[in-house]
Amino acid sequence: MAHSGRYHLMLATGGRSVQHGWWDRQEVARDKFRRWVGEYQSMPDARISLTDLESGDVLATWPDER
Repeated sequence: MAHSGRYHLMLATGGRSVQHGWWDRQEVARDKFRRWVGEYQSMPDARISLTDLESGDVLATWPDER
């Protein structure tokens, strides 16, 4: 899968990836994360994650895994 951008956003449902996005700027990626939560929160078993591909850190997940 070809991609560009440091910040990777992924939407999964039922344990399967269904949508991806990559951005160079963290601010843009975080804005997209919030938008995706609003758009897909009613999708059954939806999970959204934002990862910094350079550091490997998961920056945000929805629903929150606490």
